[in-house]
Amino acid sequence: MECRDDSAAKAGGDPCCSACAARADLGSPVPAEPRRGLSRAQARELAQLGLAVLLALAGWFLSLLVSRGGVPAWASWAARALELAAYLVAGWEVLLGAARNIVRGRVFDELFLMAIASLGAFIIGAMEEAVGVMVFYRVGEMLQDAAADRSRRSIRALLALRPDSARVGRDGGWLTVSPDEVKPGELVLVRPGERVPVDGEVTEGSGSFDTSSMTGESMPRPAGPGDEALAGFIARDAALTVRAARPASESSAARIVELVENASKAKARTELFITRFARWYTPAVVVAALLVAFLPPLLAPGQSLSVWAYRALVMLVISCPCAFVVSVPLGYFGGLGGAARRGILIKGASVLDALADARTVVFDKTGTLTDGAFTVLELAPADGFSGESLLMHAAAAGTHSNHPLARAVRDAWLGTGKPHPACDEGSYAELPGHGTSAFLDGKEVLAGADRMLHLKNIPHECRPATGTELHIAVAGRYAGRIELGDSLKPDGRAAMERLRALGIRRVAMLTGDSAPSAERIGREAGMDELHHGLLPQHKLERLEAIMGDGRRRGTVVFVGDGVNDAPVLARADAGIAMGLSGSDAAVESADVVLMSDEPSRVAEAIERARRTRAIVVQNIVFALGVKLAFLSFGAFGLAAMWEAVIADVGVALVAVLNSMRALK
Repeated sequence: MECRDDSAAKAGGDPCCSACAARADLGSPVPAEPRRGLSRAQARELAQLGLAVLLALAGWFLSLLVSRGGVPAWASWAARALELAAYLVAGWEVLLGAARNIVRGRVFDELFLMAIASLGAFIIGAMEEAVGVMVFYRVGEMLQDAAADRSRRSIRALLALRPDSARVGRDGGWLTVSPDEVKPGELVLVRPGERVPVDGEVTEGSGSFDTSSMTGESMPRPAGPGDEALAGFIARDAALTVRAARPASESSAARIVELVENASKAKARTELFITRFARWYTPAVVVAALLVAFLPPLLAPGQSLSVWAYRALVMLVISCPCAFVVSVPLGYFGGLGGAARRGILIKGASVLDALADARTVVFDKTGTLTDGAFTVLELAPADGFSGESLLMHAAAAGTHSNHPLARAVRDAWLGTGKPHPACDEGSYAELPGHGTSAFLDGKEVLAGADRMLHLKNIPHECRPATGTELHIAVAGRYAGRIELGDSLKPDGRAAMERLRALGIRRVAMLTGDSAPSAERIGREAGMDELHHGLLPQHKLERLEAIMGDGRRRGTVVFVGDGVNDAPVLARADAGIAMGLSGSDAAVESADVVLMSDEPSRVAEAIERARRTRAIVVQNIVFALGVKLAFLSFGAFGLAAMWEAVIADVGVALVAVLNSMRALK
């Protein structure tokens, strides 16, 4: 395992020891209510499609009457006019898209082929085929969009990192204003449970900040006069007065939003497989049609140009990707729907292709690979104390604390099955930024950071911290230390093995956590490399370095859950967010949302994407084989137009049935 220290900022330490803080994002979004009914765009799409079908049916019925005779002469022109109107209503977007792509230099794509094939059908009188091509295309696109829209409706909107209001001190009182109106130097009051609106410095009050949504740290950060307060921090247990250091538009939260926006713009859109396939299929078909039209009249005496030109147009109609434009979107539709049934919400067909091409997967640590909750990892009692005694005194000292470490110790003691030790009545007290104290059977018990031992002049051995530690003292005597940390999720190791079985060549971890905790989880998970001590902007820089590595092939997937992961999720070829415990910002920025926070679902998402790709390729190969056979028949005049149409419809039906397998 390759380990690199990419720390951008070092936390201040104690005189002889420094504690290492673990990170986690404890936000848990509430599932969004699905939006009901059709959107305006969907309603307009359905109306256009319905109108095109009605016009085509009216034209076909009128043509049938003309063929039987006994109708005015103008009826034939009316039938053609109705079919032309149906063609334009159904296919104007295709024609416009093909024209735009030609202007931009992208000539040979599926839009170009559908345009020339349908126009060729008009020239040779196969108007129904021309209309059918466009209608099939619109149906396929609608199915694909419906699948993507269903996933999007299951995902919440972006969390507003900044609060809607700020309580600023003006004219001898506290006035509620917009955060954008707070000026540098003004005092802002932040009550317990409220989010800091602007970056600044604490001037009054003593308590702690919940920084999990911004930094990923699950350890509360001490807050007292002189301590930094960043926008997005949440006051936990006391009202704090903060002096604004900069405008809200320049705050840390605003910078993260800007990072997300810039990352989204820099992200290269993954092309659909059908688009890449069309790059060689379309020019090959066009060149073949040109050769059929002009070579026989030039090389063989007595051959008519009009006959071979007609055959070339028949070839273009046969080669039109009608089966492709129906079966391929249906394959993606099935893939998206099948993944959604398993709690894997994917935001579009291009994301499926990006997942199918994945060769590098990068994970965040806390809340993604780990459960984000502290547990007792090791008991290190001092001489004269047992592990059980150490844990009991720690539980007593944290009886009334809501600190994550105190909760972890209490849970560990409850796991022993013994009753909770009752501290002396009225003896519990908190030492902000240091720890807690209580009296048990008349003896003072202290539990907290190493700095607490220095504050109380408790003799102890000075040693570097290897993780998050809680020190215990009883009656002025050092009782030992308890090492705590978050643990790897039950399926974490299996997830890495499953990814490697899928051919993922590189598995890395980017975390804001300290080296000891990151290395421990990295070893347990079996990471190829890890980078620790990263702030949001440095995570983004490190991911871009991985994406720019000349050795890498395929796409890069990033998996995270916190606000600090949002820029990286937006920048990766495919960003995957933990939807159950992940922040709203991460969920919105990601391309894929896992509704159960299991790392093994990452491998399942990639596997499902590859199976969907396989079904899409099967449809293309099958349709291509049938079309090549009829193209050769058409070139020699052995296939009439109606045979080609029947073959094309039959291929489309078989491909549609095959696409339905992607739902399972």
